Amino acid sequence: MPATRDRTFRSTILAALLLTGLTGGVSASDQWTLQPVREHKLPPEILKEPGPIARNGLPDGRIAMSAGTDVSAAWYSSPTRRYGHAVLGDGIEAGTLHVRTANGKQLDFILPETQVFEDRTPRLVDLDADGTTEIITIRSSLRKGASVAVYGIDNDRLVERASTEFIGRPNRWLNIAAIARFKAGPERQIAFVRTPHIGGTVFFYWFRKGKLIKLAARDGFSNHVIGSPEMRLSAVADIDGDQIMELALPSKDRRHLRIIGLDGNNVIEHANVPIPGRIDKAIMAIGSGQSVEFTIGADDGAVHKIER
Repeated sequence: MPATRDRTFRSTILAALLLTGLTGGVSASDQWTLQPVREHKLPPEILKEPGPIARNGLPDGRIAMSAGTDVSAAWYSSPTRRYGHAVLGDGIEAGTLHVRTANGKQLDFILPETQVFEDRTPRLVDLDADGTTEIITIRSSLRKGASVAVYGIDNDRLVERASTEFIGRPNRWLNIAAIARFKAGPERQIAFVRTPHIGGTVFFYWFRKGKLIKLAARDGFSNHVIGSPEMRLSAVADIDGDQIMELALPSKDRRHLRIIGLDGNNVIEHANVPIPGRIDKAIMAIGSGQSVEFTIGADDGAVHKIER
């Protein structure tokens, strides 16, 4: 990036953060800056997706791996074009969720013809800290759009534990941004962006007593480029050293990186950093507290680091 343009964006970022500090958000002593990565290369850690490719599964699907005592792996199969939304590029979604248990048994959950898993890789997390693994998916109705659906093992059967409501219209999708401890305590919460392409809302839910319960929501976000298989336009980090995670994800136009967190049942914003270009690559977070930094890539080919 030319030096003049670099200084211009630094000034824009500083002005934006000072303004936020004056309005009760980020203080002037907590300024974030954008630093161009001169090599214009993304770190290999955010180019390579985790997990092996799922054989006989989705063309771009991967196997989620776990060291848990009950679940060792999960993946999708039964490729189908019965939905035709093609939000992830190829129009091929999944009809079956597979789970391999720690003792090597395979369990299957087959969706009805009216639904698909509009997703690429399941997520394996102990949401409620009870020692058992939940499998978190994006499940879509052909008539009502997407939802978050949580599965688990019950007496050697793969069963649905809970789900959010479907969005309510076909061809309306959501993308899970992160599953992390956004509140004090052992439980992990699910953060997702509903309709990330047409003015997205970030939601925080937690899994309690067999239900997904909404904690908080805020408008003005995106974490996906329509038609792209890349679903990792977000990252989590503990930016203040309190062992509670914050979430970094793009604004709805993907021209800003916004860093948010929970304060009780409210979403608060810690930073809103302008970006030259639109964020369209996976986001990586390194470090914690004052040493945390985020690496992002934009559609103009530039790579940036955001740090304090």
